[in-house]
Amino acid sequence: MEKRRIGSLEVSVVGLGCNNFGGRLDLAQTETVVDAALDAGINFFDTADIYGKTLSEEYLGKLLGARRNKIVLATKFGMEIDENRKGARPEYIRQAAEDSLRRLNTDHIDLYQLHDPDESVPIADTLGALNELVQAGKVREIGCSNFSAEQLREARDAAKGAKFVSVQNEFSLLHLEPVPEVLPECAAEGLAFIPYFPLSSGLLTGKYRKGKPLPSGTRIAEGSRWLEGDVLDKVEKLIAFAEGKGHTILELAFGWLLAHKPVASVIAGATKVEQIRANVGAVGWTLSEAEVAELSGLVG
Repeated sequence: MEKRRIGSLEVSVVGLGCNNFGGRLDLAQTETVVDAALDAGINFFDTADIYGKTLSEEYLGKLLGARRNKIVLATKFGMEIDENRKGARPEYIRQAAEDSLRRLNTDHIDLYQLHDPDESVPIADTLGALNELVQAGKVREIGCSNFSAEQLREARDAAKGAKFVSVQNEFSLLHLEPVPEVLPECAAEGLAFIPYFPLSSGLLTGKYRKGKPLPSGTRIAEGSRWLEGDVLDKVEKLIAFAEGKGHTILELAFGWLLAHKPVASVIAGATKVEQIRANVGAVGWTLSEAEVAELSGLVG
């Protein structure tokens, strides 16, 4: 599988989002998905301390074992676990990192990400604490999530040591918010972009169609934010575009994201082995600039 860089890290262009572990999936089910991902050539695993109320990290810590050094392991901190575990204060960052290292059963985190901006803490203080973790060898690279272009610039200017090498924001054919500002900032500064919700919670897999009943047992239900406005009309246009080129909408979703050069890895969640195989198999359509521009007109 093709690999791209996040700072000094080399990651597969298809990653595994681990938000289902400890929530929708128990330990045995998680093991099945993890094994399938590794077998398929995925080496980038992205989790967070809040996923599964810390169980996602715990499950990975139990399951990776000797395979730990075969993967690039990313986690996040900052969103509220409970009243005492949240935010980006330096003293909490030190505690959160130690807690994640223990749960993950590892001596280092490859990519440690601030999950959300914390406006109550100067970014220089947050970066100082993260730099201490890098200097101590507990973290290899640092990143952020849900940051605007302005916040990225502020962090860049405030850094005295380790700097953010990546930003993880929502981005898909149905969510274009990063296009005008964040992606150009990433390109200018050499930051890797990691899109979350790349398949818009399944809308870009082709299983949700206009005028047809919603599939049972899926995350999206009637009244969901994912179904607001003309989203299903856009899905039908995207399916028609992809099929007109001899591809599926899933291949389009991956190919379109990877056509944006700052994008390092498309981290799609999975609950079944079949989803892992489909995601890995979807990579390979290299969209032209003309096709990217045409798609912008379809969904913009």
